[in-house]
Amino acid sequence: MSDRKIVCTLPTFNEAENIVPLAEALLRIDPRLEVLVADDDSPDGTWRIAEELAEREPRVHVLRRTTDKGRGAAGRHAFRVALEMGADVVVEMDADHSHAPGDLPRLLEALGEADLVIGSRLASGGEDVGRGFHRVWITRFTTWLNRRLLRLPVRDCNSGYRVYRRRTLEAIDVASMTAVGPEIVPEVLVRAHRLGLRLKEVPIRFVEREAGESNLTCGKLCRVFRFVLRLAWLDLTGRLPSKAAVA
Repeated sequence: MSDRKIVCTLPTFNEAENIVPLAEALLRIDPRLEVLVADDDSPDGTWRIAEELAEREPRVHVLRRTTDKGRGAAGRHAFRVALEMGADVVVEMDADHSHAPGDLPRLLEALGEADLVIGSRLASGGEDVGRGFHRVWITRFTTWLNRRLLRLPVRDCNSGYRVYRRRTLEAIDVASMTAVGPEIVPEVLVRAHRLGLRLKEVPIRFVEREAGESNLTCGKLCRVFRFVLRLAWLDLTGRLPSKAAVA
């Protein structure tokens, strides 16, 4: 993988305090790595700060998104642009420093035996640090629900720290995904699993954000739950993509 282009996608909303130190830390990880910020026109000017960094650093790119907003829509958009940029490997991670750039080399290394690598809090050796009881409970309950309803062989179904081969995103057909918000996380997993792609979890240390505020709300959680039920129904009725050859 020494000559492969790596694009790290960062969907953002109100991450003005976090975006520059995170992007700079990522750029230090690997000279092949480029950062793609997909910002939903943040009121705190995250997009403006990212654009100022991009003017100084050619490996930083910015998508200022003023329509079709949402975590899922931003993720799909960033995936498509990363592929258009010629990425051989695509990374996605949260922009609030809960996902440590220092874990990325291990995730990239694991791609040698997988099509999709997941940074997992719940795999052996993983940690979930600094979050309240209710947030930890929500993570564990929704992961249990996803595993049961969607039959996913993954411990941490909610992790948004992932590394993809190019062919993986091409196979799951990013453009046809329908998630608007954080429900994109299980949608990607279930598509990859049903296509027979190789999934691998690597333990990470997930740390609660120190700056900025979480965008997760009860309304978003309810929408994720409804979406998972819909995915389960589509799966039960045979309307999800089935196993296919991925060259």
